Amino acid sequence: MVIELNKFGTVLSSRQSGKEALAAYRPTLRGVQSNENIELDFSGVVTLSPSWADEFITPLFKEYGERLTARPTDNASVEVTMRVLKLPLFKQIPKS
Repeated sequence: MVIELNKFGTVLSSRQSGKEALAAYRPTLRGVQSNENIELDFSGVVTLSPSWADEFITPLFKEYGERLTARPTDNASVEVTMRVLKLPLFKQIPKS
């Protein structure tokens, strides 16, 4: 499964909107198989803040662990946010 984060906007910046985005996306996650990986795609996202990511991505990481990865990105705000939150999501996934 690929989660295209630009569906939630290009500026992902508040705790409240991160919480609302996760609540809206939860029904889609019910279809994830127990052996299925989940990839976060940051294409089209201009800014990602630690507060938004902490409400959306951190709970996913706690639930899915190593099955949750992020597609490579050149977006500095994404890379910094992942370091701040200590989320080791970037693996060697080729850019598509």
